[in-house]
Amino acid sequence: MKIIVDGDACPVKSEIIATARIFSTPVCMVASFDHRLPQVEGVETVQVDRSSQSADMFIANKVKAGDLVITQDFGLACLAIAKHAYTLSFRGETYTDDNIDYLLERRAEFAKRRRQGARTKGPRPLTDDDRKRFQQNLTKLLQEKQEKREV
Repeated sequence: MKIIVDGDACPVKSEIIATARIFSTPVCMVASFDHRLPQVEGVETVQVDRSSQSADMFIANKVKAGDLVITQDFGLACLAIAKHAYTLSFRGETYTDDNIDYLLERRAEFAKRRRQGARTKGPRPLTDDDRKRFQQNLTKLLQEKQEKREV
């Protein structure tokens, strides 16, 4: 398993790196050149061009079955699920076959409303509780994968 992170505006990079180190799980952070990633020991960093979907397309092409993709992008999550990868949001929510269709439909509905002139709220600010929930869910997922490898 490899953790592949949609690094454009990812607010939980340090939590990902710290948790991955505990489980000796490789991490690949992907971001456009507009979102400069610092070099961190043991973390592969990939900078892609500035076009709007470059990081997502790179990740979609790189992910393999059993990898973990961490993203807020429902479209990228859907592509990862189709490749039998695990997916997690920056708030620790798991994207699955059971909920991704609803999330994509809701996103499309909000986009339609915005095109018609309506105002929609953006995501609420990330809280310390969100960070803790993310790290707990990431830890739980990595523990489960490690236990399966040991059996």
